[in-house]
Amino acid sequence: MSRQLRLTKFRELSLADPFFDSLKAGYQNFSAWFARKADEDLYVVVDGSYLSGMIYLKLEDHPVTDVDPPLPNARWLKVGTLKIEGRGTKMGERVLKKILDTAILEGRDGIYITVFDIHADLIALFERYGFVRHATKTTIDGIELVLVRRLDHFTGNMISDYPFIHTAGQRYWLLAIYPEFHSQLLPDSILNNEPKEIVEDVSHTNTIHKAYIGRVPLTRLSRGDVVVMYRTSDGKAPAYYRSVATSICVVEDVRRKQDFSDVDAFVDYARKHSVFDDNTLRDWFVTNRKLYVARMTYNAAFGRRMTRGKLLDEVGITEQPRWDLRELSSEQLHHIIDMGNVDARLIID
Repeated sequence: MSRQLRLTKFRELSLADPFFDSLKAGYQNFSAWFARKADEDLYVVVDGSYLSGMIYLKLEDHPVTDVDPPLPNARWLKVGTLKIEGRGTKMGERVLKKILDTAILEGRDGIYITVFDIHADLIALFERYGFVRHATKTTIDGIELVLVRRLDHFTGNMISDYPFIHTAGQRYWLLAIYPEFHSQLLPDSILNNEPKEIVEDVSHTNTIHKAYIGRVPLTRLSRGDVVVMYRTSDGKAPAYYRSVATSICVVEDVRRKQDFSDVDAFVDYARKHSVFDDNTLRDWFVTNRKLYVARMTYNAAFGRRMTRGKLLDEVGITEQPRWDLRELSSEQLHHIIDMGNVDARLIID
């Protein structure tokens, strides 16, 4: 069973679980703090019945004065406690995406986390996505680094600014994906009607980076291009009603089959963020003369479904050329974003 990220209450967890041993050893008041939080929410990482992670998020609307130098008065999301056992890029991404999604939903100005400097991998992950070392925090347990990410300051880099989307100077596309792959690759885009429902979706495949693999020539795409993912019809009714635009991604990299030295190089590149297992990837590489891979960031799921009919009648996308990879105008992209109830903050230019 894959590791799952899910929402629960402190009272549903047992401090006797071995998972908490290191936290109790590292923080003298951890047990008393844990007891006070009984009715509060937190995210946990579970593998069956095995607890392997916890993430506690707290909203703060004031200056943060227990760090040096202090953080200014703002609407902060504090990552109060974060522990993930084991290594692996995907779980780190899932956790970080959940933190960022929560901060956007709650209208936060910034996020901060305190962490001991021995956790080098965790620090590197947060720094990759725009967190900077701003301060230190001194307690009876030692000195922690304070990592801060402002959500109103941007660098122009698509990774450190994630999930915010730069649209100026880019091209915009509609890219089709079959239903059988859609919910695996883009789990937040299962099309619940309420944004809160989407943020609380806890699918284990919810990562920041996605690998889209297919025979459609993707070399028209360039780094930074904005892609609207379009789930084709499931056959239960005409595509006019059943095909839907679901989410927004941003292109990181595009490669062709001939860009890989051999099948192993292809599998190594694609496996981390693909819905396919190694055997399926190998089969695709061997049996397809033409094959393309687009690696993208998964930036936003639409809060409202947009059927093919709405895209034709309201957005003005014509029937032809085909919608497997279809360029959009700036006006069409922004119309789709507005119709899809995407948080306006995410579009920064």
